[in-house]
Amino acid sequence: MTPQKQFNVGIVGYGLSAKVFHIPFIALTPSLNLHSILQRTPSPGNSAPADHPSITHHTTLDALLADAKLDIVVLCTPPNTHAPFARAALEAGKHVLVEKPFVPTAAEADALAALARARGRVLCVYQNRRWDSDFLTVRRLLAEGTLGRVVELATHFDRLRLQAPTAAGAGGWKAGMGMAEGGGVLFDLGTHLLDQVFVLFGMPSGVYGKFVRQREGRLVKGVEGEADEPDSVTAVLSYEETGVVVHVRSGVVSVESEQVRFWVRGSKGSYHKTGLDPQEGQLRGGGKATDAGFGREDESRYGRLCLLAEDGAVVDRACPTVEPETYLKFYEMFAKAVESGKEEDVPVPATQAAQVLRIIEAVKESAKTGREVRP
Repeated sequence: MTPQKQFNVGIVGYGLSAKVFHIPFIALTPSLNLHSILQRTPSPGNSAPADHPSITHHTTLDALLADAKLDIVVLCTPPNTHAPFARAALEAGKHVLVEKPFVPTAAEADALAALARARGRVLCVYQNRRWDSDFLTVRRLLAEGTLGRVVELATHFDRLRLQAPTAAGAGGWKAGMGMAEGGGVLFDLGTHLLDQVFVLFGMPSGVYGKFVRQREGRLVKGVEGEADEPDSVTAVLSYEETGVVVHVRSGVVSVESEQVRFWVRGSKGSYHKTGLDPQEGQLRGGGKATDAGFGREDESRYGRLCLLAEDGAVVDRACPTVEPETYLKFYEMFAKAVESGKEEDVPVPATQAAQVLRIIEAVKESAKTGREVRP
């Protein structure tokens, strides 16, 4: 039996993303081998060399990319570094996986996608929430026609965060990076929401957006500097051909015992879901994808399904959340794409990320002008 080919993976950055969302799943993917880590300034309590003494360690990108044994580069750095780092890695002949948010603009995404194609390399974006169990439940309900003709979908990432995060606290780089550099609520949480909407419905025909600083109680017309960066965003996406209207919202002043996640309405029924997919919480708490029950929701967390009966009555029942494929599925698909070299095998190709960025740019333009924008 021919042994399975292994690809050497280098991680750039050694923060939460690398430790929680990438290194554990690389270890569980048979064709991938954690080969090296780039951490510019290891420190006591946060040291890649101490945590992974048997692999290669670097403190500069040039040194990592010069390693001929390295096949794949995973970028776990702030978004303002993604475009130049991804470009350098592709030019060095490496396959590249980039954390979300991908890059600040659709033009940069298009350029990187073209470069990857020209170099014959895989370029993928880590939109892991395509493998959230609640989102997969919505996909199944739509694919099976359970709700009939869908007319409206609301998707939320709302929180109660009355105090702004600080760089010195848990906020890190997210506390100070604005939209111009690929930071802020629209790129951070909004990217997840809009990517999922794109998967469900494709590109909208119209986009309307509003930016708000909910902590201060004021609307934000145009983003001119840090003082004008929104902490919350609302967007409405419309689809002329089907009549579907999608409400996208992320806010920081939401006093709820259970935060709304999805609300989908159709001609035959509706689906209402609260709470977040459990995978991130489990991983942050030290859980592993191999743990029994990883990613599975307790019955008490199921969403509610309201269906229209033949006699016109509305029947309300629990809707079991689908068995999760988990974030390990993403890495299985990414490894397959690297092995095949085919863009169609990439789980989240850069070309799709570019389309989502066009929606983001339309939200920004609408918030500035007060008009609906066609992306």
